[in-house]
Amino acid sequence: MTTTQKRDAGVTRRAILAAAGTATAATLIDPALDATVSRSRPTGATEHVTLKINGVEHHLSLDPRVTLLDALREHLRMTGTKKGCDHGQCGACTVIVEGRRINSCLSLAAMHDGEAITTIEGLGTPEDLHPLQTAFVTHDGFQCGYCTPGQICSAMAMLDEVRLGIPSHVSADLFDIALTDDEIRERMSGNICRCAAYPNIVAAIREVAESAKA
Repeated sequence: MTTTQKRDAGVTRRAILAAAGTATAATLIDPALDATVSRSRPTGATEHVTLKINGVEHHLSLDPRVTLLDALREHLRMTGTKKGCDHGQCGACTVIVEGRRINSCLSLAAMHDGEAITTIEGLGTPEDLHPLQTAFVTHDGFQCGYCTPGQICSAMAMLDEVRLGIPSHVSADLFDIALTDDEIRERMSGNICRCAAYPNIVAAIREVAESAKA
């Protein structure tokens, strides 16, 4: 039997692939399916969100897909919180939500309706700096300064974690945590400083931790 006779005798692979492609295209343009999708996600739908930021309530109508970072920067013009990688890898966007530090670029604003949020703007003022801000200045814990708001917010929450007795992967004693340099580095490892001011950042955090014990 020749090749032509074999093709005529049954369904070819090319015919099967063509039929499958046609069926897929028909599904994609099915008006009924398209209407179902439209009803499930109305165009222009917004969420009414109340964000309690640094003790002040802000009432917003936001697209459900807006991140907490973009709500802060683009909608409330609170630009102290920085957008670095926008993938949760650098820590520049760290804020404190209900006492816990989070990457605001990975969290939707609508998820934090009614929750207490602290940003770098809520920690101190030029006239009355937070102890961590003062320590960062004293120890030169920044160079370009872009990561600094996230570093300070992360450090503040990290010190609270230690006070609560929450161990890290390097804690030698789970019941009596000593805030060594290694402990600080491990706990701050989610915050990247591209200027590499890490020794000075560690020194600033250690100073605040020690002064709190005094």
